[in-house]
Amino acid sequence: MNQLFAGLGLSAELTRAVADQGYTQPTPVQAQAIPVILEGRDVLAGAQTGTGKTAGFTLPLLQRLTARANASYSPARHPVRALILTPTRELAAQVEESVRTYGKYLPLKSTLIYGGVGINPQIQALRRGVDILVATPGRLLDHVEQKTVDLSRVEILVLDEADRMLDMGFIRDIRRILALLPAQRQNLLFSATFTEEIRRLADGLLRAPALIQVARRNAESELVAQRVYPVGQTRKRDLLAHLVAEGDWRQVLVFTRTKHGANRLSEQLCRGGIQATAIHGNKSQPARTKALADFKAGTVRVLVATDIAARGLDIEELPHVVNFDIPHVPEDYVHRIGRTGRAGSTGEAISLVAPEERPLLNGIEKLLGRRIEQHVLTGFESGPAPAAQERARPTPPARYAGRDSSRRRRPNPAAEAPSHRRLPNPPPESGNGGREGERERQPASHAGQLYPSSGKTFGQNQSRHAPAAPRASREGRWSPPAALLGSRRRAG
Repeated sequence: MNQLFAGLGLSAELTRAVADQGYTQPTPVQAQAIPVILEGRDVLAGAQTGTGKTAGFTLPLLQRLTARANASYSPARHPVRALILTPTRELAAQVEESVRTYGKYLPLKSTLIYGGVGINPQIQALRRGVDILVATPGRLLDHVEQKTVDLSRVEILVLDEADRMLDMGFIRDIRRILALLPAQRQNLLFSATFTEEIRRLADGLLRAPALIQVARRNAESELVAQRVYPVGQTRKRDLLAHLVAEGDWRQVLVFTRTKHGANRLSEQLCRGGIQATAIHGNKSQPARTKALADFKAGTVRVLVATDIAARGLDIEELPHVVNFDIPHVPEDYVHRIGRTGRAGSTGEAISLVAPEERPLLNGIEKLLGRRIEQHVLTGFESGPAPAAQERARPTPPARYAGRDSSRRRRPNPAAEAPSHRRLPNPPPESGNGGREGERERQPASHAGQLYPSSGKTFGQNQSRHAPAAPRASREGRWSPPAALLGSRRRAG
């Protein structure tokens, strides 16, 4: 069993660790990457997610560091000799776990640093000495600024999920980090896709790299069965609950477009008797870690996630992925469904497509070069088109003209009393608005709101800096205009 990995040139300690995990043979990306990395060459590797590329660079990295170990270093002065950069906290944690798993019979030390948790324990770990550092770019630069990490002795640099890091806007952080590393080092760049941006980064980073590509560009896994269910937008949650219950799905990863949508869906599923939790960028790191641990342990059946989890999650034999919201970017669909069908296991990817999402599905099918099989469940068919729904709604009162219909509220007699001005509706919960594709919604404009002293709308023939109303007016008791008071005095 070990001969297959031993034949790649790995040491007995590493093949023993591989055997402990029950692996019998290397995956294609491992078989191609391990020998060239052991030779010390730079590598540009493109492989679809779930093909075992983490072990593809972890195993030879461990062997090279062991072979070149310097016995003069005391345990407390281990310099950082290998740096592995990842785009997300979850992926960083899983890569560092792989380093510890495969290196358990080797005298190498590793640690993990990422944001969202306290920095002091990380500082203490770095002071104790680290051979292999797994980090996200932002938190690594925090340590650089505090002078708690020294990158001048790095021998091997790994950029994992490099295309995802570029998508998330880390290119400047990466360039700052590269400037801190020694010029003579081995560089390994792993990416799910080979975009033009990735090629430009590789041209400036790699020296005569070995090119490894075991899947065609933006290809979906052939081990993933894909199906589309046409459904009305308001029936999506009911259809999802039906599929989970009828199929007795025990482990389902569901993707939504927004953080608020992830929270709402998980809460609704819980109220319906299906154990669910959410994971997204607004969750604290301990909460995200617990959610993922509960999902892996089986205490939670449904994990609802935004695209921050599209590449960072590594769940063995995940059977089901559901696109509750269709992604705007077709490539994100490939990354999402890549969470299942990993490492030789089969999986199923379900997409719930509302009528208004049909153009997004067309873009995905164009990228894949084929149509995705459709299934219609009686009772969950698509409802009327959005335009027809709008025509069926009653005409709103005149005072709501020009407002977003989603912001209408039931009339409040107290609110109808004259006042200085009607306050805008409070802004809804907003997220960070960036890396997960969410936008912050702004409070309603003051335009079109009543200004009682004149009977005109605020903004019509009024200065933007109109004088404040009398105090009694602000408290909800109407005060007559000064002109009217003056006329009463003259009449009296």
